[in-house]
Amino acid sequence: MRNLIVLALVFLCHAGWAQDWEDQQIFKEAQATATLRIISSTDTDLFAPLIEAFVSRNPDIAIEYLVTGTADLDRRFRRTPDAFDIAISSAMDLQFRLTNDGYALELDGVSHPAWAQWRRSLFAFTSEPAAIVINRAAFDGQPIPQTRQELIEALRARPEVFRGRVGTYDVRQSGLGYLFATQDARASETFWRLMEVMGGLDARLYCCSGDMIDDLTNGTIAVAYNVLGSYAEARAESQDVFEIILPSDFPTTMMRTALVSKETGEPEAAQRFIQFLVTYQFEPTDVTRTLPPLHDRENGTERATIALEPTLMTFLDALKRDKFLTEWENALIQN
Repeated sequence: MRNLIVLALVFLCHAGWAQDWEDQQIFKEAQATATLRIISSTDTDLFAPLIEAFVSRNPDIAIEYLVTGTADLDRRFRRTPDAFDIAISSAMDLQFRLTNDGYALELDGVSHPAWAQWRRSLFAFTSEPAAIVINRAAFDGQPIPQTRQELIEALRARPEVFRGRVGTYDVRQSGLGYLFATQDARASETFWRLMEVMGGLDARLYCCSGDMIDDLTNGTIAVAYNVLGSYAEARAESQDVFEIILPSDFPTTMMRTALVSKETGEPEAAQRFIQFLVTYQFEPTDVTRTLPPLHDRENGTERATIALEPTLMTFLDALKRDKFLTEWENALIQN
């Protein structure tokens, strides 16, 4: 393993990226003969159980797991698609556009429902809700908001408690944050009223769910808006500090997706990994699942899931994106 890690770092240094990854780990068994390079937006601690289970079942395949933000993932993959075998991201729209632009390899051998894939090239494997997460201490003796409108009312009622203590994504930088924001805006005008209220309270802006949850746990912020529910649920040690709310007015649930690079050098191994992803979470196992499985839409058990379809790219149009970001900045950044 020592030699493999050295080789990986040499490759990354040559590419000029070694210092930029949020995390970089290698998973392998002694008999591994092939290595899959996976670029992902999912924190390693959440994804490691899946990788470890795959490697234990496929000891001939090693995994090099590289973590970065959703928007950065899209940029890197477009720049050098031959540097990665698989891309995994929570930003469904960016993944869909990568596939639509011809970056994904078509996999005929992967069995998956039609609604959870696109042209046998992009595959959804989790369903994860956007949540409002609150610090319990800030709401002691107060009603817990269950909708966005109730959150607006709670923030307006006690501005002295929440000023500088509300957090959400910086949608200019976060691909997932932009996806959630555009979907919320399409669903209801309540989103814009909430952004204006949060802006008036000097909201803090974040790159990712993990950082928001950290600040929520230590009391820096009292409310985190549109946090990934799976990240909050994974913080078992903080469950007595915060409460996770899945808003009942218009729930938003994304599907985490994976694609194989059209320029992969390991197409057979990559297809084995994708098939494992889409089936593993439904198999009986004693391995802890840190990511929620894909909901069964056909049996009506899913929440309101963002569909894997071309309309995902609507707000990626340059003019529409610029307009949306201008409105978002006017609402949220009130300097």
